[in-house]
Amino acid sequence: MHILAATDFSTRSHRALRRAGVLARDNGAEVTLLHVVDDDRPAELVALEKREAGRILVEQIGSVAELRGLPARALVVEGDPFDGILHAAASAKADVIVMGSPRKQLLQDLLVGTTIERVVRTGSFPVLMVNREVEGSYKTALAAVDVTEPSVNAVKTGMALGLPGRGLLTLVHASLPMAQGKMSYAGVGRDSIDRYVADAQARATEELTALLEKNGLDGLKSSVRIANGAPFEAIAATVEHWKPDVLIMGTHNRTGLVKMFLGSVTEEALRSLDVDILAVPPRQ
Repeated sequence: MHILAATDFSTRSHRALRRAGVLARDNGAEVTLLHVVDDDRPAELVALEKREAGRILVEQIGSVAELRGLPARALVVEGDPFDGILHAAASAKADVIVMGSPRKQLLQDLLVGTTIERVVRTGSFPVLMVNREVEGSYKTALAAVDVTEPSVNAVKTGMALGLPGRGLLTLVHASLPMAQGKMSYAGVGRDSIDRYVADAQARATEELTALLEKNGLDGLKSSVRIANGAPFEAIAATVEHWKPDVLIMGTHNRTGLVKMFLGSVTEEALRSLDVDILAVPPRQ
């Protein structure tokens, strides 16, 4: 296994380097520490920054406790951050990209997305965004699933990366019965609405169970929870209640302007939730 840990030398990135080290140690993996230098400046300045970045990366390999003693190398490339990260990941044949949570820049984020969102949107690599301080291996994981192939792929990818190792994996599926709001608006009694919601959740459980069995995941050490509500709200509420160490989510194929500018449940989670998030793209 090969892990690419991207850093801009911020505190947020330092957490990502530590998490990459823990993940590598748990999986017997190699690590590449990457820094991307903006090349839209005078060549002399770019060359100077590359030398200094390389020196700092080598220093971090020896000084960050979680990285010490691991097979690790330093890599400095030029270009736009997200493009440099993706090219480096492809060159290293990375199994996962580990990054820190982004610095908030409201206008730019709304127009083009953060670096990590652009890596998730345009790349084909699983991306682990590290939000929290590192306190050892992940012990609990929550996977947000629906009855589609990307969800199954996300769960399998999380398992391949050892998330959460020998700990507990909980699957959450958001169920929002289409007629629930209309029934309430029409004055249907609460008991009838509750029965309708319960029946819808039972059907969702059956569909999800069938999907897991079809894909050989029915033997997971896991629990399944059906959360009533829209996807992001249901996921956010479950994260708040169960407080998992890491949230696993699949992304869906999108193209054109939709891919570049419109948000998704995964992107909303990346922007809003205070939890480590593994975002897994569809299989190519």
